[in-house]
Amino acid sequence: MLPVDLPDTVRDALLAPLVDHHCHGVRRDDLARAQFELLISGGGSPAPPGTTHFDTPFGASLRRWCAPLLDLEPHTPPAVYLARRAELGAAEVNRRLLAGAGVVAFLVDTAPSDTASPNTAPSNNVPSNNVPSNTAPSDAADEPALLSAAEMGRHGGAAADELVRIEQIERDVAASAQLAVDYLDDLGEELTVRAARAVGLKTVMARLCGLDLEPTRPSRGSVIAAANRRLDEPGEPPTDPILLRHLLWCAIDVARERGLPLQFHSGFGGAGAGRADPAGLSELIKTLQPIGVPVILLHCYPYHRQAAHLAGLYPNVYVDVGLAVPHTAGASAVVVDELLTLAPFHKQLFSSGCQGVAEAAYLGALSYRRALGTALAARLGAGEWSATDAARVAHMIGAGNARRIYRL
Repeated sequence: MLPVDLPDTVRDALLAPLVDHHCHGVRRDDLARAQFELLISGGGSPAPPGTTHFDTPFGASLRRWCAPLLDLEPHTPPAVYLARRAELGAAEVNRRLLAGAGVVAFLVDTAPSDTASPNTAPSNNVPSNNVPSNTAPSDAADEPALLSAAEMGRHGGAAADELVRIEQIERDVAASAQLAVDYLDDLGEELTVRAARAVGLKTVMARLCGLDLEPTRPSRGSVIAAANRRLDEPGEPPTDPILLRHLLWCAIDVARERGLPLQFHSGFGGAGAGRADPAGLSELIKTLQPIGVPVILLHCYPYHRQAAHLAGLYPNVYVDVGLAVPHTAGASAVVVDELLTLAPFHKQLFSSGCQGVAEAAYLGALSYRRALGTALAARLGAGEWSATDAARVAHMIGAGNARRIYRL
């Protein structure tokens, strides 16, 4: 599995069970090819006519590394892979791949897949024109059936805990509130209730309004005015910057009271160009530092250098390169090496960012281990690190830091 020769202690540390500190549920149902391709695309859009998302670094890596877990030869053709996947059934595929990831704990964002933003991908049920399918997509009005956090744990033979996405709480409250005052009261109460059984809170504001946020708490009057507008369209994702700032500060209050980390999606994964640069959070992070709320920057790529700078500058900031690792596949060692060069080791975390298909969880863990192994081997070969230090850092990033931050 590991691409280089390493001392036994370092190899054992890399192969030790991981804490996947940010992932999503995977689909429990059998998927048509069009559905599967959307879920492995990274951006969530169909491939152009006559092409396929299997012709990507992630797609090639999937055929190389996931195929053997389904009893196929490496590099098996996409049609053969998908036929075998259908033959085994979703439950067995999920069990093999989630267990194969070697994860000891999954921290799962349990929000439905449609709660992201106006510029997220079409529904998983949108068919692709470029690939045939023998399975009819499910009704687009049906919510895709994702495994719960507990089910992710059972399939993977691991512990599992919930991450609460604050935008989903907002949508639930907006759908039930009759008056703006009710909306304000219910939002804080519902966040408190949901946080009681969670290990962290998460926001996708990068997709909704960008990360260059005004760091101050908005006035009550401005929030009430924005809430009145919001209740006219409660089914849509929230986009009003005033309302989103209010939501964020409600989450900050809850995180402070309960000692929870607050995750920010940044970089890779569907946000508009430039809006997901974590450097935009600098002023907010300064404000949060004396409050003591840990800020977790997810994915970050291609802004991982900026994220690493923030992690080095502020004691409450942590970082991962999540989705970037499986989606850069064979070149992921470059990304991991840069983060290892720039960010304090005690500020780095592992996540797969898995969403929709269990292949993403397996490849996230595999690619991370291979990438970190390559980066550590270079430092060992140059005499910069001892084997003891390399093993310690591998344990730290793979699981130890997450256990400390999330109090697992």
